Amino acid sequence: MHSILVKDYMDRKPHAINEEATVRDAIALFMKEQIPGAPVVNKQKVLIGFISEQDCIKEMLNDAFYCEESRSVTTVMSRDVRTVSPETSVLELAEAMSKAPPKNYPVTDNGKLIGLLSRKHILTALIETNEDCYIHHQT
Repeated sequence: MHSILVKDYMDRKPHAINEEATVRDAIALFMKEQIPGAPVVNKQKVLIGFISEQDCIKEMLNDAFYCEESRSVTTVMSRDVRTVSPETSVLELAEAMSKAPPKNYPVTDNGKLIGLLSRKHILTALIETNEDCYIHHQT
């Protein structure tokens, strides 16, 4: 079986949120792009966190209860983000994903966000690999 790498399947233009954005800005992006979360980057495009719909729900509940303005994404985002290299094996990552979250992996190169790999990308790679195996076994 040939090696399938993250760089061959990742989204090369992921929707990222600037560290200066508010939680409301993040929600607007999630709704517009129909995504469940996004990497948070600084001005140099260095990954500093990840914000999810779940993070936003908690914050918006608090805002509604106390009638407060939406805070910065950096106050609610997860800072402990699992990242992958573009050279990571998709099969190894799929095995790890099958056992535990996260649903999305930011792809970084020297700390800079260069892509995003989601479950959808993993499934695409696995389907293509399985089809290649099937065709190879038929000949």
